[in-house]
Amino acid sequence: METQFLTDEKGNKTAVVLPIKKYNKMIEQLEDLHDIKLYDEAKKNDDGYRISLEDFMKLRKSKKDASL
Repeated sequence: METQFLTDEKGNKTAVVLPIKKYNKMIEQLEDLHDIKLYDEAKKNDDGYRISLEDFMKLRKSKKDASL
């Protein structure tokens, strides 16, 4: 079964019928594109600030100790 189009009484395409495998593949590709878009936006807004978990824990501990 190939892609089928539904038409109105004037012959204008109004809907499409896809095989489920083709539909699922299309949805998967759209999700991948969405992930790429989110990644690109995150990279664009990246301020370059990075800290390791170990350094974060040390900083947290030192701030906690200072408040005592």
